[in-house]
Amino acid sequence: MCNLYSIMKGRASIAAIVHALTDRNDNQPPQSGVWPDYDAPVVLKGEGGQREMRNMRWGMPSPKNLMLEAAEKRADGLRAKGTEFDFAELLRMEPDKGVTNVRNTTSVKTGRLNTHWGRWLGPDNRCLVPFTSFAEPDQDHERSRKNIWFALGEERPLAFFAGVWTPHACVRKVKTGWEEFDAFGFLTTESAEPVKTYHAKAMPVILTRAEEWDLWLSDASWEEVAHLQRPLPDTLKVVAVGAKSDELMSA
Repeated sequence: MCNLYSIMKGRASIAAIVHALTDRNDNQPPQSGVWPDYDAPVVLKGEGGQREMRNMRWGMPSPKNLMLEAAEKRADGLRAKGTEFDFAELLRMEPDKGVTNVRNTTSVKTGRLNTHWGRWLGPDNRCLVPFTSFAEPDQDHERSRKNIWFALGEERPLAFFAGVWTPHACVRKVKTGWEEFDAFGFLTTESAEPVKTYHAKAMPVILTRAEEWDLWLSDASWEEVAHLQRPLPDTLKVVAVGAKSDELMSA
């Protein structure tokens, strides 16, 4: 699971390469580290079908069954204390930390679109998430849990995760309470080398060519873009080990 990445290219260069005509937050500096629940730029189809770049919050809505289980556990604790509560309100206010990575787009049992993620795999909710490098913990090589940073080359060229987004409203943190915001996440797939050596479970879905970006942001159905959810073998390079962020490229 990728829970850390870097975007060290300027927003103008990102907008130019994907022909985003509008940037709703053009004064944001490069980010050497993007963590879950952070704001970060994404590229999507805006009004009139024109591409725009805007900031969104990393973490899609959690599946309802997980939220229900968490609320029921909290309810059991309140019952044990003899505290009265409204379960519907308890469920509504259950903190949702969000889901950063989307893996199971298709149900193993039915072969159909996953009932939770399927609603956001259509044209209106697909987006591109720009990055220059991303980190996975070393779980399978030395098992040190150190961050292993991957990029398309030592110079950290720009690439994009295949992302999805949605307007969302929930409690992310108890101290901040109810919030409304745009949330995003990106797809993952089977791991390929060199990521597989360190993190065999999965890797992000990476789109490197203009025709892939265009298809992902087109009006094509999920069936027409599903083949893009695939590994990117023997293309990435290990560019750093152990760092908490990746600051090499700032231009």
